[in-house]
Amino acid sequence: MGTSNITCTTEFILVGLSKDHKTRILLFGIIIVIYSLTLVGNLGVIMLVRADSHLHTPMYFFLTHLSSLELCYVTSTVPQMLAHLLMGYGGLSLIRCALQTYAALALGSAEALLLGVMAYDRYLAICRPLTYVTAMRRWRQVQLASACWVGGFYVAAVCVSISFTHRFCGPCCINHFICEIPMVMKLACDDTQTTKAVNFLFAGMVLLVPFSVILVSYGLILFSVLRMQSDNGLHKALSTCGSHLLVVTLFYGTATLNYIIPESGRSPDIDKQIAVLYVVVTPLLNPIIYTLRNKDVHHAVAKRLRKSGFATKR
Repeated sequence: MGTSNITCTTEFILVGLSKDHKTRILLFGIIIVIYSLTLVGNLGVIMLVRADSHLHTPMYFFLTHLSSLELCYVTSTVPQMLAHLLMGYGGLSLIRCALQTYAALALGSAEALLLGVMAYDRYLAICRPLTYVTAMRRWRQVQLASACWVGGFYVAAVCVSISFTHRFCGPCCINHFICEIPMVMKLACDDTQTTKAVNFLFAGMVLLVPFSVILVSYGLILFSVLRMQSDNGLHKALSTCGSHLLVVTLFYGTATLNYIIPESGRSPDIDKQIAVLYVVVTPLLNPIIYTLRNKDVHHAVAKRLRKSGFATKR
């Protein structure tokens, strides 16, 4: 009774992934390897696109922004998660918790919007090839990418500002490994119905509007592809869109489970397992999915390697 009346004014305690020391050390080793590979993979995509003129197309321009978002996202969440696993203490000040929530929500929202833009880009490239260069000129690319970043940070500013105006009551423990609005709101002492409704509205807009664009874009692409006479064109269209659809499935599947579908009856451990997917695993898979069967990227890598080998011989 006493602990439930304590007001959390200075610090939250993150429970983390495990209380067992050996399990935490094992998880630390696994996650730091994944984190390192994520940094290398996404940085590699950005550097490769910038270095190779053949990749200076709208699709790869948006891909560099996706990789940039992933880099920022994992850096805002994973280092603190690793420190918790190593030290076993998950204390986080109220301000740091709010900042982490803001960064993660802003970057995640921007990514959701960007995936919609990338689907629209593929629609124009496949269904409107004659007007594609004009419709997706460089300034338009910059406008669309900037709108995703600004939109994501605006949504996060609204949601975090209204969520952290509540009073939070003890025992001030968050059964998670990062600060997220759904978990933080469980500690609020006062009425949260309005705040939850606003957060749900913004989450729905950020997820469902781009998802609708994706569905419509790929529906039109599918219709156009089925009418294609060229097997080569059909294969290229499907291979290009397949990687994007896989990324969309991973992102929207986990995000919808966490922010849209009600949590009643779901174990907190399930929520943490879902969060591990989109915090740790998905940012690593994205550069792999986009480059694994991409011939343009393969040619660009081969060219870089040949140039490096030539330079070494000289």
